[in-house]
Amino acid sequence: MDRQRIDKWLWHARLVRTRKAAATLADGGRVRLNGARIAAASRKVAPGDVVTIAFDPVRVWKVLSFSDRRGSAASARGLYEDLSPKPPAGEPASRREQGSGRPTKRDRRAIDRLTDRDDM
Repeated sequence: MDRQRIDKWLWHARLVRTRKAAATLADGGRVRLNGARIAAASRKVAPGDVVTIAFDPVRVWKVLSFSDRRGSAASARGLYEDLSPKPPAGEPASRREQGSGRPTKRDRRAIDRLTDRDDM
């Protein structure tokens, strides 16, 4: 096998939970293949291609090989090389002081805004 559909590869590499989610990402234009945005889940990937997905944060993988079926997480890690930029070292901005007690309602709303949990 020298090529595989992008949605199948994302699913076999366990980068998304379902193949439908992988197809939705590809059809929605959130996947780039070698820097070019793709518009169809049927686009083929080959070993050496670089796949970028607009998650938060942006994730970048290099395709190393393919699989005929979805295997374990350990075998899935052999399908790609992670090229994603590492987050900056240090403390997160939403860290609270030790011993300051429970957050107030106002604090909780600020934390929710910071972590994009507005729907809760």
